[in-house]
Amino acid sequence: MKSISFALLATAAIPLAAKAQAQAASPLFSSDQPIHIAINAPLNTLIRNRALGTSVTGTLVDPAGQSTPVTLSVRSTTRRNSDICDFPPLRVTFGRSSPASLFAGQSKLKLVTHCGSAAGAQQYELLEYSAYRMLNQLTPRSFRVRLASIDYQDGTGRPMFTRYGFFIEPLKDVGRRNGLKPLHTQAMIPIGDLSPTDSARYALFQHMIANHDWSMRAPSAGKDCCHNAEMLGALAPGAAIPIPYDFDYSGLVGAPYAVPPEQMNLASVKSRYYRGFCAHNGQAVAVAQQFRAAQPRILGVLAQTPGLDSRTISRAASFLNGFFADIATDQDVGAKVLKRCAG
Repeated sequence: MKSISFALLATAAIPLAAKAQAQAASPLFSSDQPIHIAINAPLNTLIRNRALGTSVTGTLVDPAGQSTPVTLSVRSTTRRNSDICDFPPLRVTFGRSSPASLFAGQSKLKLVTHCGSAAGAQQYELLEYSAYRMLNQLTPRSFRVRLASIDYQDGTGRPMFTRYGFFIEPLKDVGRRNGLKPLHTQAMIPIGDLSPTDSARYALFQHMIANHDWSMRAPSAGKDCCHNAEMLGALAPGAAIPIPYDFDYSGLVGAPYAVPPEQMNLASVKSRYYRGFCAHNGQAVAVAQQFRAAQPRILGVLAQTPGLDSRTISRAASFLNGFFADIATDQDVGAKVLKRCAG
């Protein structure tokens, strides 16, 4: 595989939110260093038939040259639409791999791919990757991600293009790292069953990146709870822990297709509106203190994300600093954020 320069990557790694997170993560997600891989499969067939649930087989070659058979299928709702994305997000199902492979032990992984092919389109995916990494600075109860420069090949080994993408850690591994079990339910989760601190952190993080495309209580149609969130723990008082994912509709990312929910009457996806629960306001004030302490690390994620250009970094940092100004003191949190809490 051809080499790629990660010149924008800072020499010092960002500290993890918890030491145990790095100790217990699987090899693929135990590091934040970008990797370089190749995927060789009849991708044009997959792209042409994305609406039909087609899957194709191929190989994935890891950074050490280990080849693993894979099956690729299209996933997502919005981004699988050809009117939205030139290239859809993928689900990668792994066959038997060498024990020496970085992907050893993996079964199925979500791969967030580039959406557009125009110059600069990768900035959106890299900002979404950065959002996951920002949440990692706040809690180990979050999805780890691994950035990859991917050489896509057409199934015959012929090069197509090279783009950034990132893999998302499976929920069961997030649970294992934290000593918790995944919670699967299609029922509406009572507010009283939500962990107050985790829920307050969830809502404040979504407020920070101005993301409103989520629910930590309600499932999507025909799916487990919840909308753009996974759950750990149990249905018991204070025991359900929401884990957010899918940040492409956030103001931080600012994807061209993103629009705010109609019922919220917001001017744009960059408008913030706090959606946390009033019952968790006390925890939200405490969590805001954690956000303030982590501000340098959160902003540092931007500088350490390969491929983000200086203008994107500057705009994203300015957007985030608006949030930090709103939570500068405990009094500010109450006056500028929590006044809109949900009953």
